[in-house]
Amino acid sequence: MAELNELPLSLRLFLKVYPWRRIQPAPWTPLKKPLDACRLALVSSAGFVLPGQTPFDESLRGGDFSFREIPSDSDVKQFANFHRSEAFDHQGLLQDPNVAFPIDRVRELAGRGRIGSVNRRHLSCMGSITAPGRLIKQTAPEAVGRLVADAVDVALLVPV
Repeated sequence: MAELNELPLSLRLFLKVYPWRRIQPAPWTPLKKPLDACRLALVSSAGFVLPGQTPFDESLRGGDFSFREIPSDSDVKQFANFHRSEAFDHQGLLQDPNVAFPIDRVRELAGRGRIGSVNRRHLSCMGSITAPGRLIKQTAPEAVGRLVADAVDVALLVPV
């Protein structure tokens, strides 16, 4: 992780004036069954898309608030990265997408019986959304609805 003084001046100034949101208290729901009986889905803000999917619109003011479905059997080598932030080095994501979308690790956990099952689909959205209103009001309810329809018990959030 970069130190603040290592970032470009424009980014430091942005971070200084950005109106950070706080949610108090943080929403929390305890598990109703053991983890080894739960269905898990990934939700990552790495901005990954698969071949044939529409790329995230990196030019959209405030950030592209849409999401892409990533089928559970997807090969991470096929992922294209559209995360627009310049605040971190993207090389780690490009070398091993599991850093930001740990689907191979989740499959291993299921194989070892540590989680009950892996959901058939996962969600990828673009990080660095500086105007999150549409994400909160439109995208999040739709995304949650899909995971609820899939009977997902646990969503592993992977913020990037």
